[in-house]
Amino acid sequence: MTNKKRKISILGSTGSIGRQALEVIEKLQDRFEIIALTAGSNYELLNKQITKFKPKYAYCNSPENIVGAKYLPLDEICSNQENDIILVAVSGKIGLKPTLKAIQNGIDIALANKETLVMAGDIVMQKAKQAGVKIIPVDSEHCAIHQCIKDISQVEKLIITASGGPFLRKTIQEIKQATVKEALAHPRWNMGKKITVDSATLMNKGLEVIEAHHLFNMPYDKIDVVIHPQSIVHSAIEYKDGSVIAQLGLPSMHIPIQYAITYPERFEGIKSKSFSFSEIAHLDFEKPDLDKFPTLNLAFNAGKTGGSATVCLNAANEEAVFAFLNEKINLFDIYTITEKIVSEHDVIKNPNIDEIFDIDKEIRIKTNELIK
Repeated sequence: MTNKKRKISILGSTGSIGRQALEVIEKLQDRFEIIALTAGSNYELLNKQITKFKPKYAYCNSPENIVGAKYLPLDEICSNQENDIILVAVSGKIGLKPTLKAIQNGIDIALANKETLVMAGDIVMQKAKQAGVKIIPVDSEHCAIHQCIKDISQVEKLIITASGGPFLRKTIQEIKQATVKEALAHPRWNMGKKITVDSATLMNKGLEVIEAHHLFNMPYDKIDVVIHPQSIVHSAIEYKDGSVIAQLGLPSMHIPIQYAITYPERFEGIKSKSFSFSEIAHLDFEKPDLDKFPTLNLAFNAGKTGGSATVCLNAANEEAVFAFLNEKINLFDIYTITEKIVSEHDVIKNPNIDEIFDIDKEIRIKTNELIK
């Protein structure tokens, strides 16, 4: 990056990642110009962000409520070649089409939306390659792997770490009886509700495995998940010669967000307190318990099956998580419901984008019928 300001749009600026991205940009304001900010229904916070950061454009579900910036549809924001990079920080399937639109227009992506690659990883990565577009991962685990890799052809294995969530030391019976409040009490990370529940079931790690497969073109049998309760080692890679390189740091999403939007350069920006090996003292690692957390295996199997299996997995899990958050089912039901829907799904091997959205809609209807 030169002294010229990098022009950025943030999709989902009122969410957890979006808000932290703006904190990063505020610290590096002489290096960024914000082209657009977008939100769903939280127009009050969006307007506060517009007042503070002065983007040219803005988008939300109620355009008449936008004050201080010109309303622009999401498609047009992602087609605007003023952008050097777009941070996709929305959650859910709504991230897929804007990502594809940005790729189509040759704009680099900082990706913080799991569903984009879980639903359509083959299509997205192929189009990005054809367009010469960089996709830089924001998730701390994929960001860690991205930082460790110099030559992907020399990598033997990806090692993705997981904190184990709030139920790591609980029994299956305790997990079945867990309340929403307990599931949302993550010991290490402060995240949105859906991703926090996914962390409690370890589905989040399963979705990250699918993402890693697409981002780094790595076979599933060369991706390992290891439980690491301290969340200091964010992930690691093993090279063919047996050398293992890991990325370490205190838990903070500011660091991977900043890495993604400033890549390939690094700046001081927001820094968590300095890392000290002597203060950390020890690091623990263990295998995941697949009896307590069977969603991880479910995700691995869906990824290996490929095609629409991962679309089905994502949609069924998401609807089940919403049902749990609304106290309609218990935590372990998320697995049993998702497993049943996935096992009954007729897989389409190479679905196109329209088919992906049709399957997603159909699976959500089926899942909610089963929940009822």
